[in-house]
Amino acid sequence: MVSAYDELPKNPANFVALSPLRYLERAAYIYPNQAAIIHGKRQITWQQSYQRCRQLAHQLTRLGIQKNDTVSVLLPNVPAMIEAHFAVPMAGAVLNTLNTRLDAKTIAFMLEHAEAKVLLVDPEFRPIAEEALTYIHQDMIVIDVFDNEYEGEQLPLGQYEYESWIAQGDPEFEWLLPQDEWDAISLNYTSGTTGNPKGVVYHHRGAYLNAASNILACGMKPRAVYLWTLPLFHCNGWCFAWSIAASGGTNICLRRVDPALIFQYIAEHKVDYFCGAPIVLSMLINAPLEQKVAFDHHVEVMVAGAAPPVAIIEGMRNIGINVNHVYGLTETYGPSALCASQAGWSELSIQEQAQLHSRQGVPYPLQDSMRVLDPETMQPVPNDGETMGEIMFRGNIVMKGYLKNPQATEEAFQGGWFHTGDLAVCHPDGYAKITDRSKDIIISGGENISSLEVEDVLYRHPAVMTAAVVAKPDPRWQEVPCAFIELKQGSTTSPEEIILHCQKELARFKVPKDVVITEIPKTSTGKLQKFILREWAKERATSEFGN
Repeated sequence: MVSAYDELPKNPANFVALSPLRYLERAAYIYPNQAAIIHGKRQITWQQSYQRCRQLAHQLTRLGIQKNDTVSVLLPNVPAMIEAHFAVPMAGAVLNTLNTRLDAKTIAFMLEHAEAKVLLVDPEFRPIAEEALTYIHQDMIVIDVFDNEYEGEQLPLGQYEYESWIAQGDPEFEWLLPQDEWDAISLNYTSGTTGNPKGVVYHHRGAYLNAASNILACGMKPRAVYLWTLPLFHCNGWCFAWSIAASGGTNICLRRVDPALIFQYIAEHKVDYFCGAPIVLSMLINAPLEQKVAFDHHVEVMVAGAAPPVAIIEGMRNIGINVNHVYGLTETYGPSALCASQAGWSELSIQEQAQLHSRQGVPYPLQDSMRVLDPETMQPVPNDGETMGEIMFRGNIVMKGYLKNPQATEEAFQGGWFHTGDLAVCHPDGYAKITDRSKDIIISGGENISSLEVEDVLYRHPAVMTAAVVAKPDPRWQEVPCAFIELKQGSTTSPEEIILHCQKELARFKVPKDVVITEIPKTSTGKLQKFILREWAKERATSEFGN
């Protein structure tokens, strides 16, 4: 029997696809003269930003860009990077933000795998882009994005110069919302923990919801001022480019993490929020006194990549900045969990607060579910803080899947949950805490490093018989790669030579900072005992840096 309630169907008046593109349109309508973007001495209002995005979208369509085409960008946190987050999907295309710290061969793989049609390049990354283009076998339209804040040489690589090119576009271009909110909006690549990086596809609905979820999670006020210390290539800046449009706020661009500029901009622009890895906060705490420009307003920071230790929480508090710990993955649009503060926590000792804030916490406001499940039975583990399970997510803020990789997608979604691979316990208050990383990922300065990728390079050295890479604690980067190697009989080499070998093959942040030539402990079946190596790495860190 059909209920009368079921006789009220969806129609254009009561159901519209969710897309963060509406946030831009709304900001331009309500706050036309409010500063949308500030970059050095340059200021762009929301009305101007909307017009520029429409011009860029129009120009992309004139290049032949159509629905589901990929547009890649190799840019720092500059206005064009923010504009691409709106203009590319306005043209129906998919935005692929490339990690500017990667090597040319990895970037080439991503461009080919994504079948990118257009590449926007900043002059700082011209050499890497130029080399990457020599490795690919497809046509590519390259657009140079010159920047007055860049002090280096600005030589052309592509066919067009960004500013003069978008000036030819129509500022009244009639873009269309996606007919289906499930349409792809962006493509972000993982660190490549096993083999090549995987392409994570986001949809408009998820981007819209996580942008709103950010606002709820950090209590963002209307017309917030946000400082871009977090790279926009990281999970689309954790969706904050869309969040700031939703709040009608102001984006303060920052080409690089510079403590002096961060303090200056916080004071000058009355910055309310910023995000980053613990390394960014450590740099601020340890900045020279003359760089620490005083400010008299409240500032919040979201930190992810590693739990903030006591020294970070206390040091930031002394500066006047409150720390919020969030957790997520590329596959969950960035942060998808928050260690939400409870009443009474602020009255505890700083050590007790740090212990509580070190947990990954509870689901983001608009994420449906986060559980610690037994991966064998798919049942929740007890909330005893001891029984280990795997953190899993379910909801609208989970990726569509991995591009051109149905097997990996199926494995990730087994049992109707997204499997993070992070082993954790659940405490009596329902807060989850990671106890280990099942895929041997090293998190250095907020960047994910695959130990397998580094080991693969080490094995290519002619003197290396066995190699194992683990995380070594580091006061600046939180973790750095530490390599243990056994040599082939009769072979000789040195740690310095091994590091030079890795520098030729890997991005700089992936190169081992410590190399130990030794006999590697193994089980009776020959399996490397990495848990012993991790202890050795900790001992070396303690010897080098103290406790």
